[in-house]
Amino acid sequence: MLAAACSVAAWISTSRLATAGPAAADDASARAFVSAIYDSYTGGRQGVRIDSGPKLRRYFEPTLAQAMNKDQENAAKHHDVGELDADPFIDAQDWEIKQFVVGIEDIAPGKVSATVNFVNFDKQKKIVLELVAIKNDWRIFDIIWSRDGKPESLRALFGLKRQGG
Repeated sequence: MLAAACSVAAWISTSRLATAGPAAADDASARAFVSAIYDSYTGGRQGVRIDSGPKLRRYFEPTLAQAMNKDQENAAKHHDVGELDADPFIDAQDWEIKQFVVGIEDIAPGKVSATVNFVNFDKQKKIVLELVAIKNDWRIFDIIWSRDGKPESLRALFGLKRQGG
């Protein structure tokens, strides 16, 4: 059933891209950016490594990447664990993910919200990535997880303001 839903979603996104305009192209490139991240967690792959400044800047907008890098460097200097105690893309330390579904919603020009649904070790997960376009590339502005029924933000974890806040 999930495979059929993915096929329908792919057909809809392809059809939308053919008939819509620049916004649909943005949706397709945002979906490709997010899908590339989550592809690396399926089929026993290694996931996305974000253990250095350049790797962080590849995925996150500059202010968030800088805060995450500073935290990692400080934690390493003190032989400690930083603020981030799980992989932010899956909100877990370990994974067994077979497939995922990405939904894209336009927020404003150059901003989209990507909702990723997947099952990790028989537990349904929903992760929301807020993306911003920077020089024609997508970067993550924030990641929102639901923990104990409450939303938690990657930006808030590092003391940064959320969009509009």
